[in-house]
Parts: sequence; structure tokens; C-alpha cells
Amino acid sequence: MIRPLLIALPFAALASTSAPAAGAPNCDVPAPGAHISFGFSIGEFSESDRNDFNLMRLRRMGVDATRAEMWGGCIRAYVRTPSGEEMQFFHPDTFERVY
Repeated sequence: MIRPLLIALPFAALASTSAPAAGAPNCDVPAPGAHISFGFSIGEFSESDRNDFNLMRLRRMGVDATRAEMWGGCIRAYVRTPSGEEMQFFHPDTFERVY
């Protein structure tokens, strides 16, 4: 009885770690369409600067966000809604909401 359980246990653990999390937003996929970039940069943005820029851009789009940060390739924003505050995810290239 114990021997079959010991054999099956590693396979059960492997199966539980290899499946993607259900409902997790995926922002690793590039936005559709052509992507062209060129230019130059002077210095680099800090993580705080990038978060402030993302928050400003979301607010200009009409999203009542109180805070924004990069999380798992997405922009995670804390948004005020009539029912309270909730987390919402946005694609970093297009700023479209990801569900």
C-alpha cells in the first residue's frame, strides 16, 4: 500500500507544478501588429520612475488607479471602483486591460 503511494507521489507533484495558473494574466505575448523602435536614451528609468509613468498613463486613460507596478510581465494597478479597490492588470505595450 505504501509502495504505490511513494511511486505516485513524485508524479503528482510534477503535474501540479507544470500546469500554468488558471486565471493568471499573460502579458508575455507581444501586442499584435508591427513593432518598430528606434531612438536614443540618456540614462535609464528606475523601477519607481517606470511605475510613476505607468500610473500617469493609466490615469490619463481614465483609469482611477492609486498605484501601479510591474508584476509578472503585466502592469498591476490598484483601481478604485464603486465597490472598493481592486487589482486590475494591463498590457505594458498597449495599456489594454488583461483579464
